[in-house]
Parts: sequence; structure tokens; C-alpha cells
Amino acid sequence: MATSPCSSSGVSSSSSSGLGADAGLEIRTRSVEQTLVPLVSQITTLINHKDKPKRSDKTLQAIQRVGQAVNLAVGRFVTVGEAIANENHELKEEMSVACIEARRAGETIAQLTDVASLDHPESDSHITIFTDKTGVVKAARLLLSSVTKVLVLADRIVIKQIITSRNKVLATMEQLEKVSSFQEFVQIFSQFGNEMVEFAHLTGDRQNDLKDEKKKARMAASRAVLEKCTMMLLTASKTCLRHPDCESARINKDGVFHRMRLALEQVIEIVTDSRPNGENEMAPISIYSGIREFKNKVEGLRENLYFLSKENLSTMLEVILEHTEDFTDSAYTSHEHREHILELSKQAKMELEQLVSVWMQAQNQKTKDLMEDLEVAILKTCQCMNELKREVHSAATSLAADLLKYHTDHMVLKALKITGVEGNLEAVAEYTCKLSEQKEQLVEMCRLLRHVSGTEPLEITCIHAEDTFQVTGPQIISAAETLALHPSSKIAKENLEVFCEAWESQLSDMSLLLREINDVFEGRRGEKRVYLSLPRPGKHNANLKALKPVKLDTEEQAKIAKLGLELHLLTSDVDSETEKWEDQENEIVQHGQGMSSMAYSMYLFTRGEGLLKTTQDLFHQAEIFATEGTKLASALHAFSDQVHEDDKPLLLLEAEKLISVCKQLQITAKASAQGKSATFTKVDACILKTRNVMTLLCQLLPLCFKLLRKNKAGNGCLKPAPPWKEDRIRTGTNAHIPERRAETFGIKSLENHVTNMTFLESK
Repeated sequence: MATSPCSSSGVSSSSSSGLGADAGLEIRTRSVEQTLVPLVSQITTLINHKDKPKRSDKTLQAIQRVGQAVNLAVGRFVTVGEAIANENHELKEEMSVACIEARRAGETIAQLTDVASLDHPESDSHITIFTDKTGVVKAARLLLSSVTKVLVLADRIVIKQIITSRNKVLATMEQLEKVSSFQEFVQIFSQFGNEMVEFAHLTGDRQNDLKDEKKKARMAASRAVLEKCTMMLLTASKTCLRHPDCESARINKDGVFHRMRLALEQVIEIVTDSRPNGENEMAPISIYSGIREFKNKVEGLRENLYFLSKENLSTMLEVILEHTEDFTDSAYTSHEHREHILELSKQAKMELEQLVSVWMQAQNQKTKDLMEDLEVAILKTCQCMNELKREVHSAATSLAADLLKYHTDHMVLKALKITGVEGNLEAVAEYTCKLSEQKEQLVEMCRLLRHVSGTEPLEITCIHAEDTFQVTGPQIISAAETLALHPSSKIAKENLEVFCEAWESQLSDMSLLLREINDVFEGRRGEKRVYLSLPRPGKHNANLKALKPVKLDTEEQAKIAKLGLELHLLTSDVDSETEKWEDQENEIVQHGQGMSSMAYSMYLFTRGEGLLKTTQDLFHQAEIFATEGTKLASALHAFSDQVHEDDKPLLLLEAEKLISVCKQLQITAKASAQGKSATFTKVDACILKTRNVMTLLCQLLPLCFKLLRKNKAGNGCLKPAPPWKEDRIRTGTNAHIPERRAETFGIKSLENHVTNMTFLESK
């Protein structure tokens, strides 16, 4: 079952206010998190109100309205929570306690913000938000904690629905395994189909709601197995009923049932966040993730020479090089790739030895020369690891491309169908051997692709593909053997067709997976979206064609590394700010996201990675970046017409600053630079001015977000939530249907009440 909310981790909030929810609560789904966002945001605003010596009546009234709104909204929220408790007796005690705490905290906040009618709200004779800031913080903390508990408990009801649905599917599967007549099978399978549809809907919603991308990928893989196996179960069972004494038909059917049970079990593990017998999930480590972690540790030496030992680094490299043996030992790796990988592995050891030597010296004597030598050693080590990463990527993807192209015609599958219908057992045996060889090739391909997939979700997809080939191959063989034994059987022929289609479908999926892996490697998608705005042939300015493309050498990368790192941190800050906006289609957000993506690709350039390969690529990207900044400034001017007159001058001033720094960047990017030294100076200036723009953007986005919320509050955005009783009456006629009840008493109904907490903010 689901983990108790009292045994999970917490909700983050504004650290400046000291506001935070119970550290024992973990939020695993987006619906719960997004439901809490307006509450956390608005209470933080209340806590962080400015303590001015003089407060206008308007300010006092706004603060009081906030407190009253919180109390009213919490009251409605608690009413729904109590209704959930009454419908689910096993949660009643926990839910009731959380509801009482929330109601008490809401009332406390209302009392402490009851200041509008007082002549001297800061007087000690009446405890208010001005005299007892700690009391408000405590009440807010209790409120967030109790509301989160209610939401997490409601989420457990959704988990319970999925478990109940799974149990129904398992029970019906057991009946299907035991049937002995077609008529009985058809009746039970009809019921099974309806139950699978319900399970698919519930798990699909859960998959979309999961925050953890790794769990989401695992859920997608399990659901894909169940979807494909449902048709397999139908034809395999019918074949077994038609040929009850056929051993290959029985093996074929048993394989489908076993795979479906494993997939159902994995879904429950994901939604309950548990493993059988309490064991931990041990995901195999890929070469990519190993290299990424190793490089992070190496680059960390710039900031701290003492945070890890040389033994740790040596062990990490040994593990990576052990994994490269999957490539060098593979019969499918070309001789050229094998030699290059072995050569780079040897070079990586030498570079690490040199790095350790300089590092140890720098620990004893931190001179300028030694620190420069250390920087060069760091860059050489990272460069070697990048080359190793490129080589294993090339080995895996070229093998995959060749195999997928070779097997596109599906000749072995076609031959199995033909020889099966002919009843030619010898020919079927010959082609099943060829299919087994093909399966081994594809399984090896999946293992190598996993090492270079680049992201955890893609790693999981590779593992799922490997499992699919491992299982489907023998199932095709047993289906073909059944057909060869009963060549006139239409159902045996149909059964083989279904398994062959599953194989062909997985091969098609591998082509898409290969494209995604290449996209991640090239920086076109993955953990960070990179803006694609490279110059195209024929689109350049004429004078650019005469310039020779230049790459930064190791020393130049060393000089610019710190500036690149600052740019990387700024892109993370900008991304955090844009994620706060509810309207992701907002023009300000879109320009901000575009600028962040372009800045990130420029950061990758400073590391010798990503799509910007030459200095000319970088200069062109800088021009596009500056243009996007100018467009953002225009959007800010338009936005200024919507804000209060008092706030307009500040916003326009910031917009003018943005225009100014973007123009400076454009001038720098367009300026000519002849010779290596001048080109590097221009690169340095472009990165520096891009950093300046991003610094300004980090100030602009929270300002706009604040003004937008303030503007909404000023326009009376306090929408009354529909009374819970009316909702209950409207759905009362369907109260006996579990799905309807789930809609009424679940996360959605709670979400509606909390979303309506769009409180007024104080000026």
C-alpha cells in the first residue's frame, strides 16, 4: 500500500519567511504540488509583508481580507476533506486530525490579521500580525502541513483505486487461465477487456501526474506491455483452447500470462513506491551517467581541493572503464571502434595520473602557476572523457542503425509464416535459429544503447526494449511451432501474426528511440532544452562566409570556464523563475525560456560541447539572443500598460536597461575580429555580456511575476468557490458509482478549493 504521509519528505517554501511544511511529507504527484502552489505563494506574501512605520487604511484592509480569505477557503477545503474521511473509513482518523489542524490554523491567521478596525494595530493590548510575527509563521506552517496531509491522504485513495482495479484484473486473469470452453472464455474475456480499459485509464492519469521522470518512464513501459499483451492473451488463449494437447501452444499462452503479471506488479510498485520484500531497486550504471558524475567531481576541484580523495576518482574511472568492456568484448563492435575505445581508456588513465599529481601539489602549495596547471589538467581529463563518450556513442548508434536497416525487411518473420502454413517443421526449425540469432543481436544493441542513452527515462526505455526482444523472440518461436504442427489452423496463424506484429512494432520503436538518443547527444533535447538557431547555408551575411570557423583550444577553454559556469547557474535561476508562472504561454515567459535555452547552448560551447561548434556559431547565437532580449523588452512595454501607475516607471526603467545591454551584445557580436587573440577576446566579451543580460533577466522575471499577481489581486480576483454541498447534491444520484465518487471526493475537488485561494496582496 501507499507510504503513510507521515513517513515521507516535505514541501518547500519561502526560506526568508521561515515558512515550510512538515518535513515528513513527500509530494510525489504534480496535482498535489500544483494544488499547494497558490497557498504557499500567497501565505508567503502575507508573512513577508513590509513592516512600514505608517500603514494606510488600504494596506490594513488588504491584510485583513487576506486573513479572512484564507480562513474561508480553508473552511471549504476542510469540509471536502471531512467528506472524504466519511467515505473512506480506514483514513478517517488521520484525515480528521489533519482537518482539525487546518481549521485551527486558518482561524488563527484570521484572528492575527484582524487589524483593519484597530486604531493602533501595533499595540501590545491586541495581538496581531504586527506584534506576533512568530505566531503567524507558526500558524502558516501548521496550515501548510495539515493541508498537505489532507492532500496526500486523498492521493492515497487514488492509489487504492489502482490497486483495487489491478486486483480485479488479476482475479479475472485467473479465471481465463482455467476456462475450458470457447463460450465461457468469450464471456470472461469481455469482462476482462472492460477491467483492462478501467485500469488503463487510472494508470494513464497516474503516469501523467507523476513528478519523477524515471518512474513515469517505468510506468509507460509497463503500460505498453499490458496493452500489447492483451491482444496476445486473446489469440494465445484461443489457440490453446483449439489445440488443448499442443505443448508449444501452452508454453506460448503461459508466457503471455506471466509477462502480464510482472507488468501489473511493476505498476503497483511504482504507485505505492515500494519493492517486494523491502529490497531496493538497483539500476545498472551506464557509461554516460558514470562519465557525467566523474566530470562533475573533477570540475569540483576548481572550487575545493579537499572535498574528495584521489582514491575516489580512481575508483570512479575504473568503474567507467569496466563498463567500456561491454563494447570491447562485444562481437558486434567494429575493430576500429574497439581500438579507439581501448586507446582512449589508456589515455584517460594517464590524464587522471597527471591530474592527481598536480592536484596533490596544489594542496600543499597554492601558487598561481600550479593552479593554472591544475586547470589545464582538469580540462584535458574532461576532454578525454568527452572523446570516450563520443566514441562509445558512435559505436552503439552505428551498430543500431546498421542492424535496424538490415532487419527492416522482416525476412525471417515472413519465412516463419510461410513455412508454418506449409507444415514444414525442418524449415521452421531453421528459421527459428535465425530469429534467435537476430534476437541476440538486438538484445546486445539495446544493452549498448543504454550506456549512451543520456537520460534515465531513455535508459529505462532501452531496458524495456531489451526485455521485449528477450521475451517476444521465444514466443514467436512457440507460435510458429504450433502453426507448423497445425498448418490448417486459422487461429494458430492469427496468433503467429500477432506476435510477429509485436516484434515489428518494437523494431519500429527502436528507430524512434535511436533518434531520441542522438537528439540528446547533440543537445537537441533531454534534461535541458537547447535553442536551435544555428546559421544555415545561404542564410549568412555575405562577409561571414569568408571567415574561417575557429574552435577554442584547451587553454582558452580554461580561461573562459568560470564565466561559462556563471552563465550556467544563471540559466538555472531563470528556469526556476519561469516555472513559477501558471500561464506558460505568456509572452514574457516564452521569451525568457528562449533566452535561457540560448544562454545554455553558449555555456556548453565554453565546455567544448553542444551544437555550437565554432566561434562563428557562438557569435551568431549571441546576435539571436540579443534580438530575443529586445523582443522581451517590447513585451515588457506592453505589460506596463496593465500594471498600476505606481509600478509602471520601475518596469519601464528595467525594460530600458534590457534594451541597452542587448544592444551592447549585438554590437560586440557583429564586430569583426581577425586573428586568434582578437577572436578569443570577442568570445570572452560575448559570454560576459550574455551573462549581464541573464543577470538582468533574473531580476526582471520575479518583478513581472509579482506585478502580475498584484494586478490580479487589485482587480478583485477573489473568486468564491462553489459550495461543497451543491457539488454533493449534483452528484448524489450517482453516489453508488465508485468512479463518480472518486471525482467528487478526490484531489480534484480539493484542488478546486485551494486554487481559489487567490488572495489579495498588501502593497
